[in-house]
Amino acid sequence: MDTLAPAVPPHARRYRYDEVDRDFLQGRIAQFRDQVARRIAGELTEDEFKPLRLMNGLYLQLHAYMLRVAIPYGVLDSRQLRQLAHIARRWDRGFGHFTTRQNIQFNWTKLEDAPDMLAALAEVDMHAIQTSGNCVRNVTTDEFAGAAADELVDPRIYAEILRQWSTLHPEFTFLPRKFKIAITGAPNDRVAARIHDVGVIAKRNAEGAIGFEVWVGGGLGRTPIIGTRIADFVPEPDFLAYLEAVLRVYNALGQRENIYKARIKILVRDLGDEFRELVEREFAEMPRGRYRLEPEVVQAIATHFAPPPFARLSDDPPALQRARDADKTFATWLQQCTHPHRQPGYRSVVISLKPIGGIPGDASADQMDAVAEIAERFSFGEIRVSHVQNLVLPHVRQEDLPALFAALKPHGLATPNIGLISDIIACPGMDYCALATARSIPVAQRISERFASLDAQLGIGTLHVNISGCINACGHHHVGHIGLLGVDKRGEEVYQITLGGSAGNDAAIGELIGPAFSYDEVVDAVETLVRTYVAHREAGELFKDTYRRIGPTPFKEALYAAA
Repeated sequence: MDTLAPAVPPHARRYRYDEVDRDFLQGRIAQFRDQVARRIAGELTEDEFKPLRLMNGLYLQLHAYMLRVAIPYGVLDSRQLRQLAHIARRWDRGFGHFTTRQNIQFNWTKLEDAPDMLAALAEVDMHAIQTSGNCVRNVTTDEFAGAAADELVDPRIYAEILRQWSTLHPEFTFLPRKFKIAITGAPNDRVAARIHDVGVIAKRNAEGAIGFEVWVGGGLGRTPIIGTRIADFVPEPDFLAYLEAVLRVYNALGQRENIYKARIKILVRDLGDEFRELVEREFAEMPRGRYRLEPEVVQAIATHFAPPPFARLSDDPPALQRARDADKTFATWLQQCTHPHRQPGYRSVVISLKPIGGIPGDASADQMDAVAEIAERFSFGEIRVSHVQNLVLPHVRQEDLPALFAALKPHGLATPNIGLISDIIACPGMDYCALATARSIPVAQRISERFASLDAQLGIGTLHVNISGCINACGHHHVGHIGLLGVDKRGEEVYQITLGGSAGNDAAIGELIGPAFSYDEVVDAVETLVRTYVAHREAGELFKDTYRRIGPTPFKEALYAAA
């Protein structure tokens, strides 16, 4: 192996593997190395090899294999990010792609290199297990976990408990279909809980006890559905037992003969209230002693996520005020790219991976190294991956924000566009994905270039554009304020447009506006929609609010007037 990065910073806060974990990973890598050798030698057919590689996060895409690496609940330390940069340089083409499941993908993997890539990941306590297949995938959470001012409970604690519970669970390794869980510890849903197979919202009751609101049966893809709330408050000790009951019902009754009807959302939709009743019955019959989440277990996990050694600081220090007054670009970045922190004198910083004309979610190896070094200087060595394909430094002193901004700029990481129209969510589309029927990346690039003016973007305000290159909806187009779905129509790429979607507390599936637009027309169509919104909005309205208030007619008239 090439020389690795320095040791993990002492204040990095994440779950640490023990020797049992590490021994398991080494055994798994050795097993997969043998399977790859047998495939290359022709001793395994592709059909025989496929389930083996998928268990290790290896996909066969259009041009090469793709390795999807798990980043549990989006938490990295600087050493791990440097190792990802090393992998990108040595075995890929010098970049990685961060996804809407808070993972990273390497799109140009050679089959013979995959075991070495897994070995490199294991050196920093990472792997690619359960990033594919019909199992519980990477559990996602709020990128501001442990830092957000509105947080009631640190969701990383429970996300880690879910990770340990679900990894290689003998009953849930071969579910009817893939299964995705998101958990938030704040009342403001920043994890899209209501569009997941299971969405969990942690809360406290009147006595201050921790519990969980549980949503089930959300999902996008071919049949987009907002989930159903089946529990208002599951007490902390019953958390795993209740989720196990949900998975048992799905595993027993989920459709296995038809892939398009296999997700839990279809089962919940078809059963209605009976699904909740079945879960409650299964839950009632489970032996509490075996599944009870004991306080000492929670506390043991919580110690891994203890707060870093914050200094006692005051908000809005004079140096920050002066820098804001002196530099308009910095002031805009401060407004768009920082988030309120629970600790006085600190902010969380969002690093945009959406430069104008760039590929959403991509980061070069050099950029990853830069972020690792900047995280050590300014954020206790911690980095988060957001489910909207950006990076986050969770704990930055307000007085350090001008220096942080200056450090990001040379690396192209200071674009002040978080939440704006150029902060686009996009899947890899037909540039990489074997399932895609249209391109996503070039459309995202062209839209960001069309709205390159920062003043124009700020004038439009918060606006979420999501793009998917096929019906599987990896770009979450259904919940974008403006959603684009690329499809193939008699050999031509065309883009359907949905409007009014949302992934937050007011979660909604966007409505199809009308006939699709060609690749050449779609960016003009987006501009027309934006102009129509600006012309009709009332003070403080987001795009989705205006759309819901005035309905589709003004947008349709503007889009199709010349047709």
